[in-house]
Amino acid sequence: MSDNSTQRAALQLLRDLSRAGVTHLPHWTPPPVTTATVPHTPIEETVQTEVRPDPVTSDESTVPNTPELPAINEPVGSETVPDQPVSPAKSLPELAARVAACTRCQELAEKRTQTVFGVGNPNANIMFIGEAPGADEDRQGEPFVGKAGQLLNRIIEACGWKRSDLYICNILRCRPPGNRNPTPEEASNCREYLEGQIELVRPKYIVCWGSVAAKNLLNQDLSIGKMRGNFFDYQNAKVLCTYHPSYLLRNPEAKKPVWEDMKLLMAKIESDSSS
Repeated sequence: MSDNSTQRAALQLLRDLSRAGVTHLPHWTPPPVTTATVPHTPIEETVQTEVRPDPVTSDESTVPNTPELPAINEPVGSETVPDQPVSPAKSLPELAARVAACTRCQELAEKRTQTVFGVGNPNANIMFIGEAPGADEDRQGEPFVGKAGQLLNRIIEACGWKRSDLYICNILRCRPPGNRNPTPEEASNCREYLEGQIELVRPKYIVCWGSVAAKNLLNQDLSIGKMRGNFFDYQNAKVLCTYHPSYLLRNPEAKKPVWEDMKLLMAKIESDSSS
């Protein structure tokens, strides 16, 4: 091997060791010089030469106590650490801060004005869950504040409640472009936050407004028409599903079945409180 080749090989080895995280090498003591006799040349001269192991290509046995080196780009002593679950938020403000910084859904995070977390009584017995923020919600940062929200407010008043008595949130906390339905991936990305709100508020009753909310919360494939009029169990809450207020704006005849559902819920609450 030429001097230049040896030098390049040595430099390459040093670079590889550096990438691997090695900062020191054990001291290497060269073996004693040995003498070899070169066979007779045409002029029949005996030549004495020094035979030294090449520091780059020598066998590992010539470097005593050399540890096995890790692969390139793998830090010494590193090991694969499994992903650690995120600890549950201890309060709604803490969870809201996580939501505000969330970028799991790149498209939604890039196009939102702000996240829409949830509003209302943090100790409410009744939780309303909608689909996703619309343009008005995205602008104001509060769920159900557009035309559908105004209709929802009238429903709440007709039941004898106040909006501040309830807790209101959505399946998603960012507005989908064009008010389209949430994709399964988006709903899955936001599920942790929905679960956190339910666990922190601990409602006794949940109303899913619309098929998107009902199907995502309960993991059901039934139509909202078949789900309404019945109570489902979710954690420690009784869940009632009904039509979304925006559907009522397009189909006023659906207001009657929604009112029937609200009366069913009020009767359930009264029954449970008296038992």
